[in-house]
Amino acid sequence: MIKPILSTAAMIVALSAPAFAEGDADKGERVFNKCKACHEVGADAKNKVGPTLNGIVGAPAAHLGDEFNYSDAMLEAAEGGLVWTEENLAEYLTKPRDFMPGNKMSFAGLRKEQEIADVIAYLQTFPAE
Repeated sequence: MIKPILSTAAMIVALSAPAFAEGDADKGERVFNKCKACHEVGADAKNKVGPTLNGIVGAPAAHLGDEFNYSDAMLEAAEGGLVWTEENLAEYLTKPRDFMPGNKMSFAGLRKEQEIADVIAYLQTFPAE
């Protein structure tokens, strides 16, 4: 009796996982080239026009605090409890200005769902330092 219940529970969890969880980090590295003008990742990452993105997946908005000069919109989102889940990052990366009006990011967004999934998978390979 327990075995069918566990199988059903495992299937529900698997089917409820977001599609972008299937990203390819290697392909995401190539997609991230579109982001490099403003953002860095890695051990020696420094803030540029945009903040470093180490540890961004799962981090609260404005996670660098005083280390980066965030827009008022980003600070308000942080105060409101925004966390950069995979879902929120996917929506933000699609159309940053629609997701958060008034943010400083001038990037128009990524249009392909697979590119978004791939870049999120890539970002997940860089933990917070």
